[in-house]
Amino acid sequence: MPDNQHADRTSRTRTAVPRRFLMCRPSHFEVSYSINPWMHPEKPVDNSLAVSQWEGLRDLYRELGHTVVEIDPLPGLPDMVFAANGATVVDGKVFGARFRHAERTAEGPAYLSWFQQQGYEDILWPEFINEGEGDILTVGRRLLAGTGFRTDPRSHFEAQEFFGLPVTSLKLVNPDYYHLDTAIAVLSDDEVMYYPPAFSEGSRSVLREMFPDAILATDEDAAVFGLNALSDGLHVLLPKAATGLQARLRERGFEPIGVDLAELLKAGGSVKCCTLELRTR
Repeated sequence: MPDNQHADRTSRTRTAVPRRFLMCRPSHFEVSYSINPWMHPEKPVDNSLAVSQWEGLRDLYRELGHTVVEIDPLPGLPDMVFAANGATVVDGKVFGARFRHAERTAEGPAYLSWFQQQGYEDILWPEFINEGEGDILTVGRRLLAGTGFRTDPRSHFEAQEFFGLPVTSLKLVNPDYYHLDTAIAVLSDDEVMYYPPAFSEGSRSVLREMFPDAILATDEDAAVFGLNALSDGLHVLLPKAATGLQARLRERGFEPIGVDLAELLKAGGSVKCCTLELRTR
């Protein structure tokens, strides 16, 4: 990277932008089935600890000046805590989620019903499988859309037509990083951090072209879900075990905040998975 580009990144003024988030208390959280490599039903889960860790994240968002609203958890839907999967919201428009696995199918209508009750009017129930912000990330006025394990690539065009924003498709190839938000994190309107081995060769080339000075995660930081992070433009909340990424973020002028969501990681989720951003224009 040319020195002037590096200087631009490190000298950039970082500003936290207040956000509005939807979250779901893990009242019914457990690991009773396995639909990703992180889930082991034979291992015990401490629900009270999961709730406590989740409350810590929610309270931290509020301390940082963000608004958090909550959807009521439904019994029988242990993964409903992962609100990011429930929809994609851009410009006040709601692109509903349709899940690949039967165990999570009911989450899509549950989240869509919440949006209807809140008065959202521009809502689309999708034709093709997409798992919300798990596989659709907003970078400025562009969407990055993942496929390979969960989301049907045809949903990428569906999202582009609905939102009227350009969509870049990215293929995931490592089952440990089954959703896009486990392999790449949006830091600002034009900055990301990601884990190259999670992507196909072609998708890695696309990411290098789009984000030539992105922060690249190590194997160690990716393995502790360090990329399942959320940035408000200044603060970056991410798993506390991802110490390498925290150091790189500080070099770029961000303020990383380590969060402990180890209990929820037993189901393959962390900071970003628990957080659905409600974007308006």
